[in-house]
Amino acid sequence: MPRRNFPFRFSPTGLRGLEPSATLLINERVNDLWRKGHWVYHLGFGESRFPVHPKIAQALRDNAHQHQYLPSLGVYELREKIASFYEKRFHISASPDSIIVGPGSKALIYALLLALDGELMLPTPSWVSYQPQAHLTGKRVNWIHSTPEEGWELKLSAVEDAVEEARRKWGNPGIVLLNSPNNPTGRMLPSTFIKAFAQYAREQELIVLSDEIYGLVEHGSVKHYSIARDYPEGSVVLGGLSKHLSLGGWRLGVAIFPSTRAGAQALEAVRSIASETWSASTAPVQFAALMAYGMDPDVWDYIQLCTHLHAIRTKYLWRNLTEMGIRAPQPEGAFYLFPDFGRWRRPLARLGIHTDAQLALFLLDEFQLATLPGSVFGAPASALALRLSSSYLDMETSEQAQTLVDAVLAGVSDATLLQEFHPNMNAAIKQFQRFIDSLESDATS
Repeated sequence: MPRRNFPFRFSPTGLRGLEPSATLLINERVNDLWRKGHWVYHLGFGESRFPVHPKIAQALRDNAHQHQYLPSLGVYELREKIASFYEKRFHISASPDSIIVGPGSKALIYALLLALDGELMLPTPSWVSYQPQAHLTGKRVNWIHSTPEEGWELKLSAVEDAVEEARRKWGNPGIVLLNSPNNPTGRMLPSTFIKAFAQYAREQELIVLSDEIYGLVEHGSVKHYSIARDYPEGSVVLGGLSKHLSLGGWRLGVAIFPSTRAGAQALEAVRSIASETWSASTAPVQFAALMAYGMDPDVWDYIQLCTHLHAIRTKYLWRNLTEMGIRAPQPEGAFYLFPDFGRWRRPLARLGIHTDAQLALFLLDEFQLATLPGSVFGAPASALALRLSSSYLDMETSEQAQTLVDAVLAGVSDATLLQEFHPNMNAAIKQFQRFIDSLESDATS
């Protein structure tokens, strides 16, 4: 009898319990359904869909001849541009000698978790890849709890409780991973919280990995505030081009380390990992990124335009859902919503729906709404929370995305844009209304 999986043998340490990224899987499933002729309202994948700015696209074409191996830290001129960009836009001190460029911030976070000691502290909820990356690096994850009743707000008291609990269990809670603006809730950490947390992190000698990939996608109600302004010696700031410039497929991320001896040692550790894995980020993309980080006025205007569109689309979806009685934190950045359906627990149970995964599958099968269960972000499955992304609707193709940009440039008002240029957004909202109406009808019958 042949041995199972022979001749392949798998590492139980790294792979036991690991599954492919939920966000990538839902996107692949939706695209497969589209190819087969089935219509789905795609709220499951957080990809910024706007066209590449012409100047950045031209920069890539102009540098297609760049084919050499580049330094593992990245092209020095690019790191100079990144340092200036972060100083101007995020008001944090950055040195080109304290920056590494990688193939997306995702790879850089993984390298940091591999290089640094200590268990990982993660707020509930958190982006889907943080916990699996910790698993791959052999790190224990300690969750910092929050609740839907309080809008999934991250509180300092909850951080303190989680750290104390981890230490009481003989753990080593050394790393806290923050993400603001937040995926999946759309919340922004206020400066008051960050200042208080920075003091606590300093007292407890915690390392902070600050994922600020959505830092420029603000909705206007709250300003993004980097913890590196108050805890520069203990924070590593991560970012990239994927969200504010819709360049996810270019795979270019950055990590900014403290300009201290300890920061230099941490950077050297990540550099060593980079040199043995991805070597360096793609050469043409790095040279094209000189334009992306060069603060060209036209590029900056385009970032502002795209950010405005993300904001009005996300807030429009949130307003309509909350008017139906669906509870969700008000989004302040990025392009996500994190509603929960606990209000309808009883009628959902009569449909055989007791978990968020069952709810997400039901909405896909019965209402053509592609969402993600909140449990893949660390929320309790029983909370019946879902992550929605506003970024794909009515931008399913590049041509549709360009139409929206052209409409804004032509002076179309926000109200007209949302009513007349968003048929899929409005149809998806009607599908949610149908779903809620069915639950309300069942609850009163």
